[in-house]
Amino acid sequence: MAAIENTATARPAAERPNWLLRDLAGLAIILIVAAIGYFLFPNNLALLTRILGIALLVLSLDLVTGYCGVATLGHAALFGAGAYASGIAAVHFGITDPIAMVGVGAIGGAIAGLVSGAIILRGHGLAQLVLSIAVIHLFHEAANKASSYTGGSDGLAGIAPDPVFGLFGFDLWGRTAYGFGVALLVIVFILLRFLVRSPFGMLCRGIKEDPIRVSAMGASVQGTLIKMYVISGAVAGVGGALNAISTQVVGLDSLSFTTSAEALVMLVLGGTGSLYGALIGTVTFMWFEDFVSAANPFHWLTIVGALLIAVVLFAPKGLYGTAAQLLDRFRGRS
Repeated sequence: MAAIENTATARPAAERPNWLLRDLAGLAIILIVAAIGYFLFPNNLALLTRILGIALLVLSLDLVTGYCGVATLGHAALFGAGAYASGIAAVHFGITDPIAMVGVGAIGGAIAGLVSGAIILRGHGLAQLVLSIAVIHLFHEAANKASSYTGGSDGLAGIAPDPVFGLFGFDLWGRTAYGFGVALLVIVFILLRFLVRSPFGMLCRGIKEDPIRVSAMGASVQGTLIKMYVISGAVAGVGGALNAISTQVVGLDSLSFTTSAEALVMLVLGGTGSLYGALIGTVTFMWFEDFVSAANPFHWLTIVGALLIAVVLFAPKGLYGTAAQLLDRFRGRS
């Protein structure tokens, strides 16, 4: 790790990538795509808002899987915890300000991340996958049994968020929810870009590559992974809170194993270890799934499965990772 830092320091300033310009370009693309979606699909803003919430879940999954190398199939537990925390705060405690609900959702997701991380990180490899599956089922069953707060299998209804800043009410067309979701995604994305480039983020990458060496250097591997799990839980909790605010209902499907598995598929589709890859994988999978299921309701799963197989075979680094690799080769030849 020290050698890597010394090498990076020794590089001439002209050779260093201009991260600021790259991030500004990325944010501009996100905002342009969001604006295009708003104007091209004004009657389908509910789906677009759903994509934004799931994108936050996939980003949070990328933090622990792509940057830390932790295998998990139970990350929806953090997403669902944030959704239920914000929903319960609104229905049972009268906290209906959208920003406050997002804060409660982030706290709920962070606590869930602390609990589930402490359990999952006790294992390694396949044991982590088994523990993560057990965690998601335990969270699902806990939400089902605590029906007095969560509504059980009927779901938690009656969520009525106040207008954003007292000016922008949540309407039936979902315009406010969509704009609110885009703002949350942009803010979280900016913060995560700083996080993954920070010394803490580089330490997490080092743990993924060689945890024994990092431990020998005196860093706490377990403590670092727990911290990242808590941060990941807060991000997933924001996505869950957005889902609760936009749909105004929270169901047990937010804590389902299917949601966790699909989030992992989206991450692999876009490319692990890249925030841009997480966004591209989410948009591609969910939009393709919606289009194919509407066009061919009887065989859409087969078509989606064929797409995933093709990506894994011909673009093993994901859509974004493979595209970046091809671009680097083209630049090298030119």
